[in-house]
Amino acid sequence: MTLMTSNQTQLAEQLLRNHALSRVHVHSAAMFLGDVMQHYCASSSSPVSDPSPAVPPEPAGGSGRRRLWDMGDSAACPVTGVCLDLPELKKLARKSGLSIDACSDYEVHSLVLQACRSRSALAELLQRELDRRYARQIQQSQRFKTTEALTQAWAHTNLGADWAGDFWAVLTHPRCSTELENSVLGQVHMLQHQIGLAARADTTQLKEVLADNQRLTQELTTTQQRLQSQTNEQAAALETLRTQCAQLRASLIRAEAERDQAQVASLSLVTKERDAAGLSRQRHAEGKQRLADHNENLLMRKLRREAEAQANAVRPGKTGRPQVDAEVAKGVALDTSPPTPVDLRDRAVLCVGGRTQGIPIYREVIENRGARFMHHDGGEEDKASRLGNQLQAADVVICQVGCISHGAYFRVKEHCKRTGKPCLFVEMPSRSALERALHQMASRNAGTLA
Repeated sequence: MTLMTSNQTQLAEQLLRNHALSRVHVHSAAMFLGDVMQHYCASSSSPVSDPSPAVPPEPAGGSGRRRLWDMGDSAACPVTGVCLDLPELKKLARKSGLSIDACSDYEVHSLVLQACRSRSALAELLQRELDRRYARQIQQSQRFKTTEALTQAWAHTNLGADWAGDFWAVLTHPRCSTELENSVLGQVHMLQHQIGLAARADTTQLKEVLADNQRLTQELTTTQQRLQSQTNEQAAALETLRTQCAQLRASLIRAEAERDQAQVASLSLVTKERDAAGLSRQRHAEGKQRLADHNENLLMRKLRREAEAQANAVRPGKTGRPQVDAEVAKGVALDTSPPTPVDLRDRAVLCVGGRTQGIPIYREVIENRGARFMHHDGGEEDKASRLGNQLQAADVVICQVGCISHGAYFRVKEHCKRTGKPCLFVEMPSRSALERALHQMASRNAGTLA
């Protein structure tokens, strides 16, 4: 056989660098590279056992296409290794009747090469499959009528992505000479060498990429775990801050309620002391007045008795009975009755806040005292605009400190302070707490609401 020159080798290497090959071709070429070398060496050193010639002579003027079994032994190896995938080759071998279940890939390849030396059933199946698969390239090659034109067409293929079809079309063309066949097979042979090197380089690069991918995946997992841990810590800290904020808000409301209650108690104490001082002065004035009236009565009695004594002395025998003035004899009674309790009859009592299940209890306590009951939930569900209207219509306001919004609490407090309406702050939502608050209000404001 004719070996490739150094210029042809450089051309094949240049074509390999300029054009990428499919993974299927790389796999097939790498697997059968050793077998190709063996067949090339055998064809150049010793005769084959097959008595048929390696390559039939070029037909003089016929137009029939060359068959796989008409080519030399060196052509079947690259054709079956490059133009067909190994699974498809096994499928055709089983279809032709070959038993290949216990054979390795190389043994299957050797059996296929042996079957292609003659016109066997497998060779005809391979011929039909390749003609069907590369029908477009075969049809395009029919316009080349001479060996020179076919050679130039092969040179212009540049071994592109579909060079397997061009390879099959050139080898089976009626004008493919022995020299052209050897040249094409030599280029493909060298190309398979380069493909093997590229496959090894790709394998090395793939291993490096896989290692980098594993490293980056581990880093990504670590980063995700760290971010998830930070997210959980921030969520826990946020929940703690929310809890503390709610506790502080409740403490603030309770402190303000206690301060208001203390202010109300202090004001009530001052009022009681003032009332007590006024009552004491009033009682002292009334006592002095009674004493003066009593002295005056005694003086009048003394004068009457003296007058009667003188009259009896002038008219003896007549006894006179002292006439005592009933009006003077009457004394002035002190009003020592207890103060009248608060009368809620025909008054509007507004309850702000409170739990839903406690509303009927408040209604019963208020309405049993003859008052009209109103309720506002403190801004939970009722609109805030309704609170102002209800505060204006109420005579007495009951504020549930523990069950009211912050805004509603300050609004009730400001309104009652501005208008002077009685406001009861109830901390525990119960009947006893409400009745106790009403009793305290009655004792503080005795006579104010009556």
